[in-house]
Amino acid sequence: MTSETAGTLVRKLWQYCNILRDDGLSYPDYVEQLTYLLFLKMADERSESLLPAGAGWQSFSTLDAPGMHPEYERVLHELSKCDGILGLIFRDARNKISDPAKLRVLVVDLVGQTEWSQVSGDVKGDAYEGLLDKNARDTKSGAGQYFTPRPLVEAIVECVDPTPGETVVDPACGTGGFLLAAHAHILGRHKDLNPKQLEELRTKSMRGVELVQEVARLAAMNLFLHGIGSQPGDPVPIAVGDSLRTQPTGAADVVLTNPPFGIKGSVGYSGERRSPSGAERELENVRADLQVKTNNKQLNFLQHIMSLLSPMGRAAVVIPDNVLFEGGAAASIRRRLLSEFHTHTLLRLPAGLFYAAGVLSNVLFFDGPKARRGDGRLWVYDFRTANRFSVKTKPVQLEDLTGFISAYGKPTGKRRSDEPEGARWKSFNREMLLSTPDCAMDLTWSGGPEDQQEIGVERMDEIAVEIGRDLEQALSLLRRAGSGS
Repeated sequence: MTSETAGTLVRKLWQYCNILRDDGLSYPDYVEQLTYLLFLKMADERSESLLPAGAGWQSFSTLDAPGMHPEYERVLHELSKCDGILGLIFRDARNKISDPAKLRVLVVDLVGQTEWSQVSGDVKGDAYEGLLDKNARDTKSGAGQYFTPRPLVEAIVECVDPTPGETVVDPACGTGGFLLAAHAHILGRHKDLNPKQLEELRTKSMRGVELVQEVARLAAMNLFLHGIGSQPGDPVPIAVGDSLRTQPTGAADVVLTNPPFGIKGSVGYSGERRSPSGAERELENVRADLQVKTNNKQLNFLQHIMSLLSPMGRAAVVIPDNVLFEGGAAASIRRRLLSEFHTHTLLRLPAGLFYAAGVLSNVLFFDGPKARRGDGRLWVYDFRTANRFSVKTKPVQLEDLTGFISAYGKPTGKRRSDEPEGARWKSFNREMLLSTPDCAMDLTWSGGPEDQQEIGVERMDEIAVEIGRDLEQALSLLRRAGSGS
């Protein structure tokens, strides 16, 4: 078992899903039930159990099918009342496997056949991430909205370069991909960490917030399997809640996130609705630190990150195209980003990286207000033009992003790549951008790769998406004109 790879372990775990599909379980249900059983089995193998007496693996795993079913449900109920990491993983837990015989197959023939303590932490963690990845690729389940492609995550983390002692926060952490990539990056880049640094990395360095309880459960298990918050008494690295509801109480050295796209959010402000209800009024003015008052969720997440980031910190956030060109609140936030923060790099992403068709997004890199590094320019890397990906048939790979990683370098003011400007990347003077009415950052230029490709099916698809983007921009201008009349 010690020689088993993460890939073979994923295949082994996943093959049982087909058995349970006949019992009405969806892919997310299966991953959830596996999470419970894997945690219980691994806790049973530890010398210092995390579980209360009578609520562990041994209490049900040796029973026959009729006896196992109710006992397993009792264990889940007991654990759902616990605090800490147990409370997060088992909160509202219930057995969704209605057939006792199939439950016993899963317990005895799959999870119970492996001595998980003999499997390396890397293999266990990678195997669980592999399950989450397969779950995300099932677009019918909707799980993909929580899963940022790992190669993109790794590229972003490589550029931002979190270091030992820094606090890394993801305010919309999903299943924890950014936090795990940052954790792996620090361990891989710094081989000589002392015991105190390792303890800090396990207990303090990684923090995430997730709105959806079921997803927070997966994130907590994911981090636990990678050694984060894995010891008795360790603080829980994942909080369940809405990041936008409260002002941050501490600063983050590094913020890495892909917040949910969408317009309507939970934080609103008076004047945005003509007659807000009593319940809506409770959401108004809850964030005095958000300087631009808007009901737009994605804009408020961007402001939240600006408030969360330490003065010398670094941030990378995935944003949709409309954040770069819309007027009103979006323009005010862009002006603040360009004038008060060191906003230095924009990575323009192609369609097909995420699950919703036609979604165009970007990664915006900026540093805190006192991190006045760089050359006063916004560097834009066009990874969009002439690139086409698909979640299922042609997923993005890390090697696809090596050109950007090389071009990014370190924003110290020196040229960051031998690649000439005008090909894939180009710099823009921030003062020039600030001098325009809306500080638009939806930047393109002539002489780039879009001028070097032949018109074909792929390019026609890109043009169609660009037309949609232009229509969005036109509608935004019409709305602004209407509000001013």
